[in-house]
Amino acid sequence: MLVPLDGGGLWTAESGGVRWVCGFTDEAALARFAQARSSLDAGGGTGHTADAGRPWEFAELRGARLLDEIVPAMGVPAGVAVNIADPDGSMLFPPVTGIVPDAAAVDRVDADAPAVAPAHSEGQGR
Repeated sequence: MLVPLDGGGLWTAESGGVRWVCGFTDEAALARFAQARSSLDAGGGTGHTADAGRPWEFAELRGARLLDEIVPAMGVPAGVAVNIADPDGSMLFPPVTGIVPDAAAVDRVDADAPAVAPAHSEGQGR
């Protein structure tokens, strides 16, 4: 996975009480995202100064490492959003059992308190 870097960390976005790490399967998918960001920024909507013509710094990470190590370390409900600029090819890997380690899953059901509680009282993520 190619994950853009933002201020020294991985590029993330928040939606629905979940922090999403934005990853891309190849440089073409990342370029489409950069182009979409540039179009949004030209309209004055986001406050970012992304420029699709400039090189974007990114980290190359295995998807399993994102889900098994990085997401749980974030300490908040988090998942991975893949190819978000591609309406027909985007994928979401939410923070639920079977996708992330049980300790980071918002739908975890056991006697212990969840390591990561659902954000904003959004239920059990189901």
